[in-house]
Amino acid sequence: MSRAALPAALLLLLQLLVLLGALRRAGAAAGHSAEDAPHSHERGPGQSHWSYEDRQEWASRYPDCGGTMQSPIGIDTAETVFSPQLRPIQLAGYSLPSKETLKLKNNGHTVVLELPESLAITSGYAQQYRAVQLHLHWGSLAGPGSEHTVNNHRFPAEIHVVHYNTKYDNIEEAMVHPDGLAVLGAFLQVGPRENPYYRQILEHLYKIQGEDEEVFVPGFNIAGLLPANLNLYFRYNGSLTTPPCYQTVKWTVFNQTVQLSQDQMSVLVTTLRGDDNSPLQNNFRELQKLHGRHVLASFQTTLTWVKELPPPGGDSSSEAGAEKHTSSFQAGDVLAVLFGVLFAITALAFLLYVHKHRNQNTRLDSPTKSKVIYTAATTDENAV
Repeated sequence: MSRAALPAALLLLLQLLVLLGALRRAGAAAGHSAEDAPHSHERGPGQSHWSYEDRQEWASRYPDCGGTMQSPIGIDTAETVFSPQLRPIQLAGYSLPSKETLKLKNNGHTVVLELPESLAITSGYAQQYRAVQLHLHWGSLAGPGSEHTVNNHRFPAEIHVVHYNTKYDNIEEAMVHPDGLAVLGAFLQVGPRENPYYRQILEHLYKIQGEDEEVFVPGFNIAGLLPANLNLYFRYNGSLTTPPCYQTVKWTVFNQTVQLSQDQMSVLVTTLRGDDNSPLQNNFRELQKLHGRHVLASFQTTLTWVKELPPPGGDSSSEAGAEKHTSSFQAGDVLAVLFGVLFAITALAFLLYVHKHRNQNTRLDSPTKSKVIYTAATTDENAV
């Protein structure tokens, strides 16, 4: 390589760096989206009786249930918008001593564990939120019952931890304001061993089989009910999934699942009874339309593990088939690969030049390049 080749190679490298910087800035501007501003709310007409059997009538008695920001939704990872401004969820006060007792109740619709206000979300939202209660949604022995779905897959069950904005005095005041509520949601799967955290709830269900029955249970680490990784999640603006369906919830749905044993899942879906003394099962609401809402993601979803649903007529009570590995490169990935190839060619030419002129005792400092590793986002299972 001639001496004239070195400036030309360096000039090419400089041009590539400028081009890559411009492309990254453009991609960030296109990929970032602020959370949807919640619409104005309407108060429900009160706490009259409702059931999952009359879901289609909810809107006639609770106007918000017919709104355009309802939950749950089906999350399509290919349609989510990566938002680097979504910070990891951080919790405070979630580890409770056993001497602190908590009320566990069958309210006829689900099992509810009341939580002290010392539990809080301290990071991941623009404001701080205090915990109020957690509850579960499930299906039956014949099929899954999570409320949200991911890529058309419905999980066996789902946990919701309800919080209210600390700028308000209590949840009753907060729930009618656009920024009033924050709910943490996680999917429950069947795994190979018992979950010690869920045992703190499930071992007491036989004591509250009937509607309005309650029992006090010892405190434990509530954070153990959620995934180990709180950094990867989806975020959207939605509603309560039961009447009065107030559209005031900022939802966080974690990408990592939590595992229970098969026996524990069976206890969850078969123990409790509803208001008419029938088995309390399939207590989940049907999916609601997005109506133009964006679903944000705290991570890049260009590579995703998707659970395959069993074929029609298959055994829906078993684990849902093998995992299917799907990938889709975005424009940014292609540009990154192209830049890497061009950079490698330039670097090779530069090294050849240095080697050729080493006998001229010319001291050249070889530039260093940090190695970038792109890690695919996966729907991991949190085995306890």
